[in-house]
Amino acid sequence: MSVAKLVLQDGTVFTGRSFGAKGEVAGEVVFNTAMSGYQEVLTDPSYAGQIVTMTYPHIGNYGVNADDVESEKPHVTAFVVRECARRPSNYRSEGDLHSYLEKHKVPGIDGIDTRALVRRVRMHGAMPAVLSTTDLDDASLRKKAAAAPGMAGRDLVKEVTCRDAYDWSLGEPAEFATTREKPEPVYRVAAIDCGIKRNILRLLVDGGFDVRVFPATAGAAEILDWGPQGLFLSNGPGDPAPVDYVAATVRELLPKLPTFGICLGHQILALACGALTYKLKFGHRGGNQPVKDLSTGKVEITSQNHGFAVRAEDLDGKGLELTHVNLNDGTVEGFRHREHPAFAVQYHPEASPGPHDSRYLFARFRELIQKS
Repeated sequence: MSVAKLVLQDGTVFTGRSFGAKGEVAGEVVFNTAMSGYQEVLTDPSYAGQIVTMTYPHIGNYGVNADDVESEKPHVTAFVVRECARRPSNYRSEGDLHSYLEKHKVPGIDGIDTRALVRRVRMHGAMPAVLSTTDLDDASLRKKAAAAPGMAGRDLVKEVTCRDAYDWSLGEPAEFATTREKPEPVYRVAAIDCGIKRNILRLLVDGGFDVRVFPATAGAAEILDWGPQGLFLSNGPGDPAPVDYVAATVRELLPKLPTFGICLGHQILALACGALTYKLKFGHRGGNQPVKDLSTGKVEITSQNHGFAVRAEDLDGKGLELTHVNLNDGTVEGFRHREHPAFAVQYHPEASPGPHDSRYLFARFRELIQKS
């Protein structure tokens, strides 16, 4: 078992064991507090450009399988865990985590104090880092980490979006699907892919939508030519500010199509309306974030993955109404447009992994289209 090193931009060095692929990568170190769902985390395109640390200490114990992926491949830059289970045990397992990451050329490190790493990120904020199995010289790695780019100002959407439009017709797998029938009639929804997760597409289909996925670079005319009755804005990685081309498309479509945005889609809808976003110190990533729905007073436990947020002070002056807030830090978790049929949430109602408290939002989107 070979040595790997993780060196943060502030000079902190963590020495551990290598698993997954060999090599050297740079990315922003973040942490996820979910106890399970590591395969969904690995394959979520929203993690592009990031070195993800799991706070739960034992990762890989139930293996990997083809059904639990959220895209065609892992998108994390590297993976950090306390202990990587080498011998998984689960009736659904089709392989082990080490081999899966090795196949997809994603390096990992285990055997380090992940509590100390997460504490450092919480105190000093998410920061660039270098993970290497080839260069093990601390001084050399510190120089590389100091020169590594941050997330602010980077357009990662163009790296993960689809190249061409495609139709999606699959719902949830039979073992997870509910027994209720899909609602009628079926509405056409155009989904702009900024790094869309497959479970979002599954729930749109199960919610009674005919879904066509468009690349993030698609213009309003191309989308309208298909004849959609609703617009969906997907999750995705990085800073929303450079993704101004999507915001411009949304601005043009907003008066014409009922709109629903999730995560990065929430931020892009806000930007399209004139609000601004900012970078959080260490972001929200995990399946246990409490969010209050201001319209009902109910609290939902939500799945989240984002490092940027919408400025609350911008909403009212841009025709937007705050609808959801994070009970941990008071940040914006949802809003609706006062004039146009449009709303968005910062968290992930499709979960995968995470709780299902917020799935009602897909039905709310359908009701919005019906009323329009």
